[in-house]
Amino acid sequence: MVELWQTNQKFFILINCQGLGYEIQILESFFLKLKTNQISNKNIILWIKHIKKDDSDLLFGFTSKEQKNFFIEILSIRGVGSQISMGILNKFSINEVINAIKTQNKKLICSVPGIGQKMSDRLILELKSKFKSEILFEEKKTKDELEIKDPKINKMMEDLQLTLQSLNYKNKEIKNILPIIIKEVDLLPKKENNLSFENLLKLAMNYLDKDSSNLAR
Repeated sequence: MVELWQTNQKFFILINCQGLGYEIQILESFFLKLKTNQISNKNIILWIKHIKKDDSDLLFGFTSKEQKNFFIEILSIRGVGSQISMGILNKFSINEVINAIKTQNKKLICSVPGIGQKMSDRLILELKSKFKSEILFEEKKTKDELEIKDPKINKMMEDLQLTLQSLNYKNKEIKNILPIIIKEVDLLPKKENNLSFENLLKLAMNYLDKDSSNLAR
């Protein structure tokens, strides 16, 4: 590495490669790691995307092949330029973007500078098609994590969710602790007297009340 600098919200690195200097735009996270010496700047490996224009050659560097491919996919959408694509990856991880697409979180997408309502609609629509397999995988993974084969325990968990809702706990809080409760159930000895709806309710309320008290501090 020869030099490192920032211009507005763009981050650059100049790399010496056999006597030639290459100016490469990089992501902010990598820029900060280099700037604070969290990683060695002597042997830098980047996945490069070269964009050739009439009046310039632009180089974009990424620390993983996945980042580079994701950048290219975003870039392929009509009306989305390289700086919008870099802005998305500067602000969010790949998983966060995929989750925003899955949940159609337009507000999150619009929080990236340069993205308005119409562009966010187009991004969500086209990226949903491009990353359909990843979205289906995440949905299946979530479903598998919450799947219970024992019908009796499954009924208890359904009743537990309804009871917690009736006690005015928030749906988001309930959803977050259900996988924890399921794991706790798996760890219990397989005896009838060790598992009851009352025990599950008490366990869930302990977790929920603990989280509430931590937030209040």
